[in-house]
Amino acid sequence: MAVKPNALPWLVVSALVIVLDQLSKAWVMAELPEFQAIPVIDGFWNWYRTYNTGAAFSFLSDAGGWQQYFFVALALAITGLLGYWLTRTPRRDWKTALPYVLVIGGALGNVIDRLLHGKVIDFIQWYWHDYHWPAFNVADSAIVAGAIGIALFGLFGGNKAAEGRRE
Repeated sequence: MAVKPNALPWLVVSALVIVLDQLSKAWVMAELPEFQAIPVIDGFWNWYRTYNTGAAFSFLSDAGGWQQYFFVALALAITGLLGYWLTRTPRRDWKTALPYVLVIGGALGNVIDRLLHGKVIDFIQWYWHDYHWPAFNVADSAIVAGAIGIALFGLFGGNKAAEGRRE
């Protein structure tokens, strides 16, 4: 039985996400003051350096510290699972591979923060009038884009992705 090329080369995109995420956070730590809004587009977008010890929307941020280890373990488990699925995904199946590698890159970018700083560095703040969306970062953006891709391509792509992994 011939070995078919799998989607592991797509992990280059994960590496790119991690590099962009960590470079942007290094810039934030060096240049932006903490907890002070710096307008980028007045009325819509600020740079705003803040931190998150929890998950999305600061879930479990005040849990006492154990959550750091939980979120690192969870991110590594998800990364491992998606990496395994990449080995079973045909290389040409970008609708499956791209969302997976975006989630992997974003998850690992935030794991690096948790291990180095004990928290995730967030700095993009969108707002409209008095409503402020929770601050986020490049890694969070990749995770959301990947999750949307998984949902959309899974929903509208039928079972092609699952069938492709079984080829």
